[in-house]
Amino acid sequence: MQRLLFPPLKTLLGSQSVRLLVPRAAPRTQCGCSCGIRRPLRSGQYSTVSEVALQSGRETASLPSKAADRVVGRWLLVCSGTVAGAVILGGVTRLTESGLSMVDWHLIKEMKPPTSQEEWETEFQKYQQFPEFKILNHNMTLAEFKFIWYMEYSHRMWGRIVGLAYILPAAYFWRKGWLNRGMKGRVLALCALVCFQGLLGWYMVKSGLEEKPDSHDIPRVSQYRLAAHLGSALVLYCASLWTSLSLLLPQHKLPETRQLLWLRRFAHGTAGLVFLTALSGAFVAGLDAGLVYNSFPKMGESWIPQDLFTFSPILRNVFENPTMVQFDHRVLGITSVTAITALYFFSRRIPLPQRTKMAAVTLLALAYMQAGLGISTLLMYVPTPLAATHQSGSLALLSGALWLMNELRRVPK
Repeated sequence: MQRLLFPPLKTLLGSQSVRLLVPRAAPRTQCGCSCGIRRPLRSGQYSTVSEVALQSGRETASLPSKAADRVVGRWLLVCSGTVAGAVILGGVTRLTESGLSMVDWHLIKEMKPPTSQEEWETEFQKYQQFPEFKILNHNMTLAEFKFIWYMEYSHRMWGRIVGLAYILPAAYFWRKGWLNRGMKGRVLALCALVCFQGLLGWYMVKSGLEEKPDSHDIPRVSQYRLAAHLGSALVLYCASLWTSLSLLLPQHKLPETRQLLWLRRFAHGTAGLVFLTALSGAFVAGLDAGLVYNSFPKMGESWIPQDLFTFSPILRNVFENPTMVQFDHRVLGITSVTAITALYFFSRRIPLPQRTKMAAVTLLALAYMQAGLGISTLLMYVPTPLAATHQSGSLALLSGALWLMNELRRVPK
């Protein structure tokens, strides 16, 4: 693990690009005798200038490109892990109905939680002014409020940790010159997406705090904003993980056959299908659609329930009708498992490296594990631990799809 996280010291010191600046010995001049006299060393004269420069009294050293790629790759791998943690914690926050417990947003001020009884009473009184308490939790005690408040607080603080995990190392690597031109643009995009993700989270929470006199539904955040919040997190996770894998895993030189081309396209399409299935889960969570039909494979007594098209216009049902939302999620899940199974058997017909075969087997195993978790969650009426595990499984499945895609990527000429 130490070798994975830190390049060997001998490698770094032995590299041409990190050789220390040592004054270079002046050439000897003949003075007519057997001894030589060294000329005085001129100012700014050094022994090596390979990727090491002295400018305006300041020295800047760069790692070799391969060593820098390994460091940046490991950093982005850690960042993708922090994003996965935020997604999982956000899912638990939604499952415990804790997301509307903090009714305001301050970047710095809210980092300090209430400590005294008076501060907790003040925070509870603010919560009591909003629809969730008035309609759903009017009998809630202060102790119960503390639980949901700390759930949302943990999610927000973890989001700040994610932001720091991206921005601070990015600034350091940029200053050290460890990012090439293309990587600089990618890192800037990732950091911007992190900041956008935080703003989008508060925009989502605001939708659940608004008074809706014409609605008879329980207070909840907009499923559209929830899907946007989850979708941007998944994009951030995928982009970070893909870049990390591209930097850390040696690329295979596969023969560009027609079969490989079709396999690569099939893998890309399957990964897109897995992403869409995970995103549809946001609408299931936002509408509590997992509690509508708790049977499988049928929905109630029929394969296609009669209330699929209750709303008008018809397109509204896709995003606002809980029955249709659950039906869509089922269909996407079954289609994803079928596509992954076909992808696995197709990959067996092509000679592939051992690591690529392992990626295909892992993806297949994750697909059936995720399907089992989803069915169990549905049949058991969405218990929080099992539902959270199912949500985590979607990230694992997405990771497996990205790994296989990365194994099959084309070698640049």
